[in-house]
Amino acid sequence: MSGRTWMAIGNWDEIRTAYQVARLGTVSGAAGVLGVHHATVIRHIDALEARLGARLFQRHARGYTPTEAGLDLLTVAQATGDQFAQLSGRIHGRGEEVTGELIVTALPGLSPLLVPVLVRFQTVNPGLVVRFLTDIRVFRLEYGEAHVAIRAGAPPQEPDNVVQEFHKVCGAFYASPDYVGRMGQPADEHDLGGHAFVSFDADPPQGPFARWLRSRVAPEQIVFRTSDIAAMQRAVLEGAGIGFLSVTEARRHPGLVQVLPPRTEWNSPLWLVTHVDLHRSMKVQAFTRFLKDAAQSWPAPC
Repeated sequence: MSGRTWMAIGNWDEIRTAYQVARLGTVSGAAGVLGVHHATVIRHIDALEARLGARLFQRHARGYTPTEAGLDLLTVAQATGDQFAQLSGRIHGRGEEVTGELIVTALPGLSPLLVPVLVRFQTVNPGLVVRFLTDIRVFRLEYGEAHVAIRAGAPPQEPDNVVQEFHKVCGAFYASPDYVGRMGQPADEHDLGGHAFVSFDADPPQGPFARWLRSRVAPEQIVFRTSDIAAMQRAVLEGAGIGFLSVTEARRHPGLVQVLPPRTEWNSPLWLVTHVDLHRSMKVQAFTRFLKDAAQSWPAPC
């Protein structure tokens, strides 16, 4: 029976009440099973019979006996109840499985840390499709653009998000051996004149290191600017100038020269962000636990 047909007959509470009365044979028995007052049971039966224009029960001293119409309703209601129970079980089962899509978003520079974790998580959950979106823009969790966001910098302030600090990225200023061979190495932060720098192409500057750099060198000294962190790192490796890299990334290139050591003011906390509506879903909980466990084995930030 379609949902429209049910609406024409009555609401599900009335039909469920009639089903329990037909099954148990008494108003008090149905009231006990449904957890309602016996007057509610009688009201539901009366309303349903009035809507159908037919008697569903014969009333007698021992209770209620279904009429032919009542037996028809009992058969259909039982089948519909069974189908609803099966649907509920399937939905619940899907909610307990790590399947479907997992959409994770992060800044491109975090890919070396996150991609190995995502690959391992997908391997142990073969029914899962991972979508890893890297962009400098902020994906809107409330619009379903991602299930989990890993963000850096100031704590995210969007409403209805669950925000957890789970790691920290620290960095320093580096140069390639080729650059140092051509231009020399500054003695300290007061010896930056005459040097070339690589940084983000953003005005005002984004990130604590970029703001620090802009306050200490002339704009024309920042000779290579990009919106892509991977391109910025590559430019430093190619000798375009001195640039800021995370310590973790710099360790992957042993030849790099650390020009200025890490500072607390350049540190950037990483935030694990989920939307409140999905935060406790099996898929999101499983991944965030997996990510936190994996982060325990990441190299110390500094």
